[in-house]
Amino acid sequence: MIPSGRQSAKVMLLGDIGVGKTSLAKRLVFDRFEGHYKTTIGVEILTHDIQLSGACNHETMRLVLWDTDGDFGEAIFSTMYLAGALGALVVADATRPDSFARMNGLLQGLATHLPGRPSAALVNKIDLIDPGLAMPDLAGLRKEELARTSALTGEGVMPVFQTMAEAIWRRAR
Repeated sequence: MIPSGRQSAKVMLLGDIGVGKTSLAKRLVFDRFEGHYKTTIGVEILTHDIQLSGACNHETMRLVLWDTDGDFGEAIFSTMYLAGALGALVVADATRPDSFARMNGLLQGLATHLPGRPSAALVNKIDLIDPGLAMPDLAGLRKEELARTSALTGEGVMPVFQTMAEAIWRRAR
């Protein structure tokens, strides 16, 4: 049960197989990284309470994270999994340029199927690339439109979820 004054928001984690959706969710929820995960089949659901900033009245929001099977791809839009989603984080793997094209397709699908809801593009596994190297082809996305994260080190993880929670809060006002 969510205490009085607390909101709940369903947030989808979308992206190709192996981009780190589960690792990001578990880094947020449990503040740890496990090197070995079983492939998600269907959806795994985790929750995490986030204290919003003063701009959001310091309220608490419970994020209900739907960590999806990467096999869905754009077929996710024909499932019931998206029902009630208030936002989505779409993840690509910094070491796999092909995952950027999938990310772009999912972002376009979100704009069509969940218009107006907050979404964000995450480039995960930044710990595995040389910071001086150029990012791979971003499939039409500008570099500044991407959040950079590392589930391994935790870099960028909390700010991405914080920003999503606050965007959902603002949209509800």
